Amino acid sequence: MIVILIYVDDVIVSGNCLTKIQETKKQLDKEFSIKDLGSLKYFLGIEVAKTKDGLVLSQRKYTLDILEDRGKLGSKPSSFPIEQGLKLDKGENEACVDASQYRRLAGRLLYLQATRPDITYSVNILSQFIADPRSNHLEAVNCVLGYLKATPGQGILLSRAGDPVLTAYCDSDWLGCPYTRRSRTGYFLLLGGTPISWRTKKQSIVSRAETEYRAMATTFSEIIWVRWLLKELQIHISSPTPLFYDNQVARHIANNPVFHERTKHVEMDCYFVRERVESKEIVPMNTSSKMQVVDLLTKGLTG
Repeated sequence: MIVILIYVDDVIVSGNCLTKIQETKKQLDKEFSIKDLGSLKYFLGIEVAKTKDGLVLSQRKYTLDILEDRGKLGSKPSSFPIEQGLKLDKGENEACVDASQYRRLAGRLLYLQATRPDITYSVNILSQFIADPRSNHLEAVNCVLGYLKATPGQGILLSRAGDPVLTAYCDSDWLGCPYTRRSRTGYFLLLGGTPISWRTKKQSIVSRAETEYRAMATTFSEIIWVRWLLKELQIHISSPTPLFYDNQVARHIANNPVFHERTKHVEMDCYFVRERVESKEIVPMNTSSKMQVVDLLTKGLTG
């Protein structure tokens, strides 16, 4: 099997047979006149390093370029990207800052999330203020830069070891946004222990209750899509995907066929989740709050 990943005119060719890979590249070169750069080392700003444990993906050079551009190479490092419990508002009483520079920096940090799930929550919070950034927002950005200064080479290990077992975590931060009062959904998917998909996003409406259930339904959609993609790549997952979360109420709703008055506003999500539970594609699992990995995406954590 040969897999080709294409972004405009940048191409990665992979597969399970080196001979077939070489034949594929020759055929592509005959048709399009390609330039073979050899083994994968750099792709769209992402550095790839081979180790005995697998492939390490990082954006060290990209991170250092951001720090240099902002004059933060000599800044004081920080052990966390955002202060715990910090609730940023619009800062209408704070001084204005250069909006174009703030937007440029926010955009660069958005792309850095490709290998840095540890800054996803912080960047999501800071991206809300690109229309009218204030000094308090810039201070929070500088905290992220201080964290990057301390961890410029942090990345993701695509491990050789372990079976291709898909595992998921999800959580929500109830009424987490201080000025819209919308809750935040976060999910985290791992394949064989390697992070492959993560997201944090404000929910589209203000929920009176069951924000955990909305988060769970969103995570179910992502799991189904990833399972389909793995099937296309001939990676067959026969066992149900465990979904871990620390909310007992959501688990009971998922397994209880009776709708109560307080859950009617999420009835569609309930049916969607139950169908997938009954088909044994996904199995809801409970985990303790201390072991909830996806807290990384729904709240500011300490060092």
